Amino acid sequence: MQIYEELKARGLIAQVTDEEHIREMINNGKATFYIGFDCTADSLTAGHFMALTLMKRLQMAGNKPIALIGGGTTMIGDPSGRTDMRKMLTIDDINHNAECFKRQMERFIDFGEGKAQMVNNADWLLNLNYVDLLREVGACFSVNNMLRAECYKQRMENGLSFLEFNYMIMQSYDFYHLYQSHGCNMQFGGNDQWSNMLGGTELIRRKLGKDAHCMTITLLTDSQGKKMGKTAGNAVWLDPKKTTPYEFFQYWRNVSDSDVLKCIRMLTFLPLEEIDAMDKWEGSELNKAKEILAYELTKLVHGEEEATKALDTAKSVFGGAGSSENMPTFEFETDSVGALDALVMSKLAPSKAEARRLIQQGGVSVNDVKVTDVNFVIDLSNEVILKKGKKQIVKLIKK
Repeated sequence: MQIYEELKARGLIAQVTDEEHIREMINNGKATFYIGFDCTADSLTAGHFMALTLMKRLQMAGNKPIALIGGGTTMIGDPSGRTDMRKMLTIDDINHNAECFKRQMERFIDFGEGKAQMVNNADWLLNLNYVDLLREVGACFSVNNMLRAECYKQRMENGLSFLEFNYMIMQSYDFYHLYQSHGCNMQFGGNDQWSNMLGGTELIRRKLGKDAHCMTITLLTDSQGKKMGKTAGNAVWLDPKKTTPYEFFQYWRNVSDSDVLKCIRMLTFLPLEEIDAMDKWEGSELNKAKEILAYELTKLVHGEEEATKALDTAKSVFGGAGSSENMPTFEFETDSVGALDALVMSKLAPSKAEARRLIQQGGVSVNDVKVTDVNFVIDLSNEVILKKGKKQIVKLIKK
Protein backbone atom coordinates (compact mmCIF):
# COMPACT_ATOMS: atom_id res chain seq x y z
CA MET A 1 0.00 0.00 0.00
CA GLN A 2 1.40 3.42 -0.96
CA ILE A 3 1.52 6.28 1.51
CA TYR A 4 -1.53 8.25 0.30
CA GLU A 5 -3.69 5.13 0.37
CA GLU A 6 -2.33 4.36 3.84
CA LEU A 7 -3.28 7.83 5.09
CA LYS A 8 -6.83 7.25 3.87
CA ALA A 9 -6.95 3.75 5.36
CA ARG A 10 -5.86 5.16 8.70
CA GLY A 11 -8.76 7.61 8.59
CA LEU A 12 -6.58 10.71 8.45
CA ILE A 13 -7.85 12.50 5.34
CA ALA A 14 -10.95 14.72 5.57
CA GLN A 15 -11.00 17.00 2.49
CA VAL A 16 -8.61 17.56 -0.40
CA THR A 17 -8.21 19.66 -3.51
CA ASP A 18 -6.80 18.05 -6.68
CA GLU A 19 -6.76 14.54 -5.26
CA GLU A 20 -5.09 12.90 -8.26
CA HIS A 21 -2.21 15.39 -8.18
CA ILE A 22 -1.90 14.99 -4.42
CA ARG A 23 -1.84 11.19 -4.66
CA GLU A 24 0.82 11.25 -7.38
CA MET A 25 3.08 13.72 -5.55
CA ILE A 26 2.86 12.13 -2.11
CA ASN A 27 3.28 8.57 -3.38
CA ASN A 28 6.37 9.59 -5.36
CA GLY A 29 7.96 11.69 -2.63
CA LYS A 30 7.51 14.95 -4.56
CA ALA A 31 5.54 16.90 -1.95
CA THR A 32 7.07 19.78 -0.05
CA PHE A 33 4.36 20.49 2.49
CA TYR A 34 3.84 22.66 5.52
CA ILE A 35 1.85 22.47 8.73
CA GLY A 36 1.52 25.52 10.95
CA PHE A 37 1.73 25.67 14.75
CA ASP A 38 0.74 28.88 16.52
CA CYS A 39 2.77 29.49 19.68
CA THR A 40 -0.05 29.95 22.19
CA ALA A 41 1.70 28.01 24.99
CA ASP A 42 5.20 26.89 25.96
CA SER A 43 4.55 23.27 24.99
CA LEU A 44 2.82 21.32 22.29
CA THR A 45 -0.13 19.21 23.44
CA ALA A 46 -1.63 15.84 22.62
CA GLY A 47 -3.88 17.80 20.24
CA HIS A 48 -0.83 18.51 18.03
CA PHE A 49 0.12 14.86 17.98
CA MET A 50 -1.73 13.93 14.81
CA ALA A 51 0.06 16.63 12.83
CA LEU A 52 3.47 15.57 14.15
CA THR A 53 2.96 11.89 13.36
CA LEU A 54 1.64 12.81 9.90
CA MET A 55 4.79 14.82 9.18
CA LYS A 56 6.88 11.87 10.29
CA ARG A 57 4.94 9.43 8.06
CA LEU A 58 5.26 11.65 5.00
CA GLN A 59 8.97 12.27 5.61
CA MET A 60 9.58 8.53 5.90
CA ALA A 61 7.95 8.21 2.44
CA GLY A 62 10.43 10.71 0.92
CA ASN A 63 8.41 13.92 1.15
CA LYS A 64 9.82 17.13 2.68
CA PRO A 65 8.05 18.72 5.66
CA ILE A 66 8.15 22.37 6.61
CA ALA A 67 7.26 22.99 10.24
CA LEU A 68 5.89 26.53 10.31
CA ILE A 69 6.19 28.18 13.72
CA GLY A 70 3.51 30.87 13.91
CA GLY A 71 5.48 33.64 15.57
CA GLY A 72 3.60 36.17 13.45
CA THR A 73 0.10 34.68 13.26
CA THR A 74 0.08 34.08 17.03
CA MET A 75 0.08 37.87 17.40
CA ILE A 76 -3.30 37.94 15.59
CA GLY A 77 -5.01 34.81 16.93
CA ASP A 78 -6.99 32.22 14.98
CA PRO A 79 -10.77 32.59 15.55
CA SER A 80 -11.49 29.04 14.32
CA GLY A 81 -13.44 27.06 16.89
CA ARG A 82 -13.37 29.94 19.36
CA THR A 83 -16.26 31.62 21.13
CA ASP A 84 -14.09 34.55 22.23
CA MET A 85 -10.83 36.25 21.31
CA ARG A 86 -7.60 34.53 22.29
CA LYS A 87 -5.43 36.06 25.00
CA MET A 88 -2.93 38.48 23.47
CA LEU A 89 0.65 37.40 24.20
CA THR A 90 3.74 39.58 24.33
CA ILE A 91 6.48 39.22 21.72
CA ASP A 92 8.79 37.79 24.41
CA ASP A 93 6.18 35.17 25.35
CA ILE A 94 5.67 34.19 21.71
CA ASN A 95 9.42 33.90 21.08
CA HIS A 96 9.86 31.76 24.19
CA ASN A 97 7.00 29.47 23.15
CA ALA A 98 8.44 29.18 19.63
CA GLU A 99 11.76 27.98 21.03
CA CYS A 100 9.97 25.38 23.17
CA PHE A 101 8.07 24.14 20.09
CA LYS A 102 11.30 23.78 18.12
CA ARG A 103 12.93 21.58 20.75
CA GLN A 104 9.90 19.30 20.93
CA MET A 105 9.47 18.97 17.16
CA GLU A 106 13.07 17.88 16.75
CA ARG A 107 12.19 14.66 18.59
CA PHE A 108 9.77 13.70 15.81
CA ILE A 109 11.04 15.24 12.59
CA ASP A 110 14.47 14.89 10.97
CA PHE A 111 15.61 18.46 10.31
CA GLY A 112 18.72 19.41 8.35
CA GLU A 113 20.18 20.06 4.93
CA GLY A 114 17.96 18.48 2.28
CA LYS A 115 15.59 17.19 4.98
CA ALA A 116 12.81 18.92 6.91
CA GLN A 117 12.84 22.68 7.41
CA MET A 118 11.67 24.78 10.33
CA VAL A 119 10.60 28.35 9.63
CA ASN A 120 8.93 31.14 11.61
CA ASN A 121 6.34 33.31 9.86
CA ALA A 122 7.38 36.24 12.05
CA ASP A 123 10.37 36.49 9.69
CA TRP A 124 8.14 37.73 6.86
CA LEU A 125 4.80 38.75 8.38
CA LEU A 126 6.23 41.27 10.85
CA ASN A 127 8.10 43.07 8.07
CA LEU A 128 5.09 43.55 5.79
CA ASN A 129 3.93 47.05 4.94
CA TYR A 130 0.21 47.21 5.68
CA VAL A 131 -0.77 49.25 2.62
CA ASP A 132 1.33 47.06 0.33
CA LEU A 133 -0.30 43.96 1.82
CA LEU A 134 -3.77 45.40 1.24
CA ARG A 135 -2.94 46.14 -2.39
CA GLU A 136 -1.14 42.88 -3.13
CA VAL A 137 -3.21 40.42 -1.11
CA GLY A 138 -6.35 42.13 0.16
CA ALA A 139 -7.65 42.71 -3.35
CA CYS A 140 -7.74 38.93 -3.89
CA PHE A 141 -10.22 38.31 -1.06
CA SER A 142 -14.00 38.79 -1.10
CA VAL A 143 -15.34 39.98 2.25
CA ASN A 144 -18.68 38.33 1.43
CA ASN A 145 -16.97 34.96 0.97
CA MET A 146 -14.88 35.43 4.10
CA LEU A 147 -17.96 36.09 6.22
CA ARG A 148 -19.53 32.87 4.94
CA ALA A 149 -16.52 30.88 6.15
CA GLU A 150 -17.34 28.72 9.16
CA CYS A 151 -14.40 30.08 11.17
CA TYR A 152 -15.94 33.57 11.03
CA LYS A 153 -19.64 32.77 10.79
CA GLN A 154 -19.79 31.11 14.20
CA ARG A 155 -18.32 34.24 15.79
CA MET A 156 -20.62 36.84 14.26
CA GLU A 157 -23.20 36.70 17.05
CA ASN A 158 -20.67 37.08 19.87
CA GLY A 159 -18.50 39.60 18.08
CA LEU A 160 -15.55 39.18 15.71
CA SER A 161 -12.70 41.66 16.13
CA PHE A 162 -11.07 43.26 13.11
CA LEU A 163 -7.78 41.89 14.45
CA GLU A 164 -9.00 38.29 14.07
CA PHE A 165 -10.67 39.05 10.74
CA ASN A 166 -7.17 39.44 9.29
CA TYR A 167 -6.11 35.92 10.32
CA MET A 168 -7.27 34.24 7.10
CA ILE A 169 -5.29 36.71 5.02
CA MET A 170 -2.15 36.21 7.10
CA GLN A 171 -2.41 32.40 6.94
CA SER A 172 -3.05 32.56 3.20
CA TYR A 173 0.02 34.74 2.78
CA ASP A 174 2.09 32.09 4.55
CA PHE A 175 1.32 29.53 1.84
CA TYR A 176 1.93 32.13 -0.88
CA HIS A 177 5.31 33.03 0.65
CA LEU A 178 6.39 29.42 1.20
CA TYR A 179 5.33 28.47 -2.34
CA GLN A 180 7.57 31.15 -3.80
CA SER A 181 10.53 30.98 -1.42
CA HIS A 182 10.66 27.30 -0.41
CA GLY A 183 8.97 25.46 -3.27
CA CYS A 184 6.15 24.44 -0.91
CA ASN A 185 3.37 22.91 -3.03
CA MET A 186 1.07 21.46 -0.36
CA GLN A 187 -0.48 22.43 2.97
CA PHE A 188 -1.98 20.24 5.69
CA GLY A 189 -4.16 21.28 8.61
CA GLY A 190 -7.20 20.46 10.70
CA ASN A 191 -10.54 20.14 8.95
CA ASP A 192 -11.74 23.21 10.85
CA GLN A 193 -9.06 25.14 8.94
CA TRP A 194 -10.52 24.36 5.51
CA SER A 195 -11.68 27.92 4.76
CA ASN A 196 -8.40 29.51 5.87
CA MET A 197 -6.39 27.02 3.87
CA LEU A 198 -8.43 27.39 0.70
CA GLY A 199 -7.65 31.09 0.94
CA GLY A 200 -3.96 30.29 0.50
CA THR A 201 -4.57 28.03 -2.50
CA GLU A 202 -6.74 30.65 -4.19
CA LEU A 203 -4.25 33.43 -3.47
CA ILE A 204 -1.43 31.52 -5.17
CA ARG A 205 -3.56 30.78 -8.23
CA ARG A 206 -4.81 34.37 -8.48
CA LYS A 207 -1.30 35.81 -8.23
CA LEU A 208 0.66 33.20 -10.16
CA GLY A 209 -1.90 31.69 -12.53
CA LYS A 210 -4.46 28.91 -12.38
CA ASP A 211 -1.87 26.33 -13.42
CA ALA A 212 0.15 26.84 -10.23
CA HIS A 213 0.38 23.43 -8.55
CA CYS A 214 -0.64 24.16 -4.97
CA MET A 215 -2.79 21.75 -3.03
CA THR A 216 -4.67 21.60 0.26
CA ILE A 217 -5.42 18.63 2.51
CA THR A 218 -7.29 18.72 5.80
CA LEU A 219 -7.16 16.09 8.49
CA LEU A 220 -9.90 14.72 10.70
CA THR A 221 -8.81 16.82 13.66
CA ASP A 222 -11.87 19.01 14.09
CA SER A 223 -13.71 16.15 15.80
CA GLN A 224 -11.15 13.62 17.05
CA GLY A 225 -8.41 16.17 17.58
CA LYS A 226 -10.51 18.38 19.83
CA LYS A 227 -10.93 15.42 22.16
CA MET A 228 -7.16 15.15 22.33
CA GLY A 229 -5.11 17.53 24.37
CA LYS A 230 -7.49 18.17 27.27
CA THR A 231 -8.89 16.08 30.07
CA ALA A 232 -10.58 17.03 33.33
CA GLY A 233 -10.06 20.68 32.52
CA ASN A 234 -6.27 20.31 32.18
CA ALA A 235 -4.14 20.19 29.05
CA VAL A 236 -2.17 17.05 28.18
CA TRP A 237 1.25 18.38 27.29
CA LEU A 238 4.18 16.80 25.45
CA ASP A 239 6.59 18.47 27.87
CA PRO A 240 7.33 15.93 30.66
CA LYS A 241 7.65 18.78 33.18
CA LYS A 242 4.01 19.71 32.57
CA THR A 243 2.54 16.23 31.98
CA THR A 244 4.67 13.35 33.29
CA PRO A 245 5.22 10.27 31.11
CA TYR A 246 2.98 8.28 33.46
CA GLU A 247 0.20 10.88 33.23
CA PHE A 248 0.61 10.90 29.45
CA PHE A 249 0.40 7.10 29.39
CA GLN A 250 -2.71 7.13 31.58
CA TYR A 251 -4.42 9.71 29.36
CA TRP A 252 -4.23 7.38 26.36
CA ARG A 253 -4.93 4.31 28.49
CA ASN A 254 -8.23 5.92 29.47
CA VAL A 255 -9.62 6.74 26.00
CA SER A 256 -13.12 5.45 25.38
CA ASP A 257 -13.78 2.03 23.86
CA SER A 258 -15.21 3.69 20.75
CA ASP A 259 -12.04 5.77 20.17
CA VAL A 260 -9.22 3.36 20.92
CA LEU A 261 -8.87 1.69 17.50
CA LYS A 262 -9.41 5.01 15.75
CA CYS A 263 -6.52 6.47 17.75
CA ILE A 264 -4.29 3.45 17.10
CA ARG A 265 -4.86 3.81 13.35
CA MET A 266 -4.32 7.55 13.26
CA LEU A 267 -1.45 7.95 15.68
CA THR A 268 0.69 4.82 15.94
CA PHE A 269 3.06 3.32 13.38
CA LEU A 270 1.82 -0.23 13.91
CA PRO A 271 1.09 -2.07 10.62
CA LEU A 272 -2.50 -1.75 9.43
CA GLU A 273 -2.79 -5.54 9.19
CA GLU A 274 -2.07 -5.81 12.90
CA ILE A 275 -4.58 -3.06 13.71
CA ASP A 276 -7.27 -4.55 11.47
CA ALA A 277 -7.01 -7.79 13.45
CA MET A 278 -8.00 -5.80 16.56
CA ASP A 279 -11.33 -4.85 14.97
CA LYS A 280 -12.79 -8.07 16.35
CA TRP A 281 -11.61 -7.35 19.89
CA GLU A 282 -14.21 -6.60 22.53
CA GLY A 283 -14.62 -6.53 26.29
CA SER A 284 -11.35 -7.02 28.15
CA GLU A 285 -9.48 -7.20 24.84
CA LEU A 286 -10.21 -3.49 24.33
CA ASN A 287 -8.29 -2.80 27.53
CA LYS A 288 -5.32 -4.54 25.93
CA ALA A 289 -5.74 -2.29 22.87
CA LYS A 290 -5.73 0.79 25.12
CA GLU A 291 -2.55 -0.44 26.77
CA ILE A 292 -0.94 -0.86 23.34
CA LEU A 293 -2.03 2.64 22.32
CA ALA A 294 -0.71 4.22 25.52
CA TYR A 295 2.62 2.38 25.32
CA GLU A 296 3.25 3.17 21.65
CA LEU A 297 2.48 6.89 22.00
CA THR A 298 4.43 7.29 25.24
CA LYS A 299 7.38 5.62 23.52
CA LEU A 300 7.13 8.07 20.62
CA VAL A 301 7.03 11.14 22.86
CA HIS A 302 9.15 10.15 25.87
CA GLY A 303 11.22 7.17 24.72
CA GLU A 304 11.03 3.42 25.29
CA GLU A 305 12.46 3.50 28.82
CA GLU A 306 9.82 5.93 30.11
CA ALA A 307 7.07 4.05 28.28
CA THR A 308 8.13 0.79 29.92
CA LYS A 309 8.25 2.46 33.36
CA ALA A 310 4.75 3.87 32.85
CA LEU A 311 3.43 0.48 31.73
CA ASP A 312 5.00 -1.34 34.67
CA THR A 313 3.68 1.24 37.14
CA ALA A 314 0.17 1.04 35.72
CA LYS A 315 0.20 -2.75 35.89
CA SER A 316 1.46 -2.80 39.47
CA VAL A 317 -0.91 -0.09 40.72
CA PHE A 318 -4.04 -1.34 39.01
CA GLY A 319 -3.08 -4.98 39.28
CA GLY A 320 -2.98 -4.75 43.03
CA ALA A 321 0.78 -4.99 43.62
CA GLY A 322 0.76 -1.41 44.86
CA SER A 323 4.20 -0.23 43.69
CA SER A 324 4.40 3.55 43.49
CA GLU A 325 8.01 3.92 42.36
CA ASN A 326 7.26 5.63 39.03
CA MET A 327 3.91 7.13 39.98
CA PRO A 328 3.35 10.89 39.45
CA THR A 329 4.44 12.61 42.67
CA PHE A 330 3.53 15.92 44.29
CA GLU A 331 5.59 17.28 47.17
CA PHE A 332 4.31 19.43 50.04
CA GLU A 333 6.33 21.46 52.54
CA THR A 334 3.74 20.98 55.27
CA ASP A 335 2.94 18.02 57.55
CA SER A 336 -0.65 17.89 56.31
CA VAL A 337 -2.91 19.29 53.59
CA GLY A 338 -6.64 19.59 53.08
CA ALA A 339 -8.14 17.17 50.57
CA LEU A 340 -9.56 20.00 48.45
CA ASP A 341 -6.15 21.70 48.21
CA ALA A 342 -4.41 18.40 47.49
CA LEU A 343 -6.74 17.63 44.57
CA VAL A 344 -6.22 21.05 43.00
CA MET A 345 -2.46 21.35 43.62
CA SER A 346 -1.81 17.84 42.26
CA LYS A 347 -3.96 18.69 39.18
CA LEU A 348 -6.49 15.94 39.79
CA ALA A 349 -9.11 18.70 39.85
CA PRO A 350 -9.07 22.05 38.02
CA SER A 351 -10.69 23.98 40.90
CA LYS A 352 -11.83 23.68 44.50
CA ALA A 353 -15.43 23.65 43.35
CA GLU A 354 -14.73 20.62 41.16
CA ALA A 355 -12.73 18.98 43.97
CA ARG A 356 -15.66 19.50 46.34
CA ARG A 357 -18.06 17.95 43.80
CA LEU A 358 -15.77 14.92 43.36
CA ILE A 359 -15.63 14.25 47.10
CA GLN A 360 -19.38 14.71 47.54
CA GLN A 361 -20.01 12.22 44.73
CA GLY A 362 -17.66 9.62 46.23
CA GLY A 363 -14.98 9.90 43.58
CA VAL A 364 -11.93 10.48 45.82
CA SER A 365 -9.94 8.09 47.99
CA VAL A 366 -6.81 8.35 50.14
CA ASN A 367 -4.82 5.11 50.45
CA ASP A 368 -7.84 3.29 49.00
CA VAL A 369 -10.21 4.68 51.67
CA LYS A 370 -13.04 6.78 50.25
CA VAL A 371 -13.08 10.41 51.40
CA THR A 372 -16.58 11.67 52.23
CA ASP A 373 -15.80 14.86 54.16
CA VAL A 374 -14.84 17.94 52.08
CA ASN A 375 -12.89 19.20 55.13
CA PHE A 376 -10.80 16.02 55.36
CA VAL A 377 -7.12 16.67 56.17
CA ILE A 378 -4.46 14.36 54.74
CA ASP A 379 -1.59 13.41 57.06
CA LEU A 380 1.72 13.51 55.17
CA SER A 381 3.92 11.87 57.80
CA ASN A 382 3.99 8.86 55.46
CA GLU A 383 3.58 8.43 51.69
CA VAL A 384 -0.04 8.91 50.61
CA ILE A 385 -1.78 7.69 47.46
CA LEU A 386 -4.52 10.09 46.34
CA LYS A 387 -6.91 8.67 43.80
CA LYS A 388 -9.61 10.30 41.65
CA GLY A 389 -12.01 7.67 40.38
CA LYS A 390 -10.32 4.41 39.50
CA LYS A 391 -7.73 5.60 37.01
CA GLN A 392 -6.15 8.92 38.05
CA ILE A 393 -3.59 8.58 40.83
CA VAL A 394 -0.88 10.73 42.38
CA LYS A 395 1.56 10.07 45.21
CA LEU A 396 1.73 12.77 47.90
CA ILE A 397 4.85 13.17 50.03
CA LYS A 398 6.38 15.73 52.36
CA LYS A 399 9.60 17.34 51.11
